[in-house]
Amino acid sequence: MQKYRTLSKIQKIEISVFCGLLIAVLLSVTSFGASCGNIREQVLRMHVIANSDSAEDQALKLKVRDAVLETGKTLFDGSLTAAGAECILDSEKSELQKAAEAVIRENGFDYGVRIEIGKDFFNTRTYDEKVTLPAGTYEAVRVIIGEGAGQNWWCVMFPPMCLPAAEADVDIENVLSEQEAEIAQSNPKYEVRFKIVEIFEKIAEKVK
Repeated sequence: MQKYRTLSKIQKIEISVFCGLLIAVLLSVTSFGASCGNIREQVLRMHVIANSDSAEDQALKLKVRDAVLETGKTLFDGSLTAAGAECILDSEKSELQKAAEAVIRENGFDYGVRIEIGKDFFNTRTYDEKVTLPAGTYEAVRVIIGEGAGQNWWCVMFPPMCLPAAEADVDIENVLSEQEAEIAQSNPKYEVRFKIVEIFEKIAEKVK
C-alpha cells in the first residue's frame, strides 16, 4: 500500500506565502507592462542612422541631425505629438530631406537620405540620467543616411528633448499619468521590471 506524505502546517504556510508572493510579482509586472504600453503610445522618438560606423560617417550623422532639427525646429518644439506626427510631418518631409541632402553634399558625400515616419523598436534607454523609456515599439521619425548600416542617434521629440531650448513648456509629467511619469523617472539599475519588459518586447518583436 502506497503511503502519502502529508505536508506539515509550516510547509503549508511556506507554500501559501510563496504562491502569494508569486501572484503579487506577476500582478506588479503586468501593471508595470500596461503602464509601459501607455508610455509608448504617447512618446514620439527620433532615430538618426549613419551610413556606416566610420569616423567620417558618424560625424556626418550628427551634422545631418543638426540640420534636420534646425529646419524643423518649429515642428519639434513640443507641438508634434506621437498621435499627430505622421499627419503633420508628411507635408514637411521634403523640406527636411532637402536640408539633410544639402549637408551631405557640403561635406563631400553623395549618399542618399530617407526620412520616414512610422513604428520603430527601441531598447530601454535613459536620457540625461533623468528619464527612462521602456523598450518596445514607438512612433518615430527615422532619418536614414546612405546604407543605414552605422550606429544610431536617438532622442525624444515629444515631450521635446531633442532641442535644448524647446519653446513649448512640455515636460514628461504633463504628458504621462502620475504612475507613468513615476516609471519614466525611476532608475532602471534598480528596476528589474524594465529588464523583464525588454525581454518580453524583444521576443514579441522577433515573432511579428
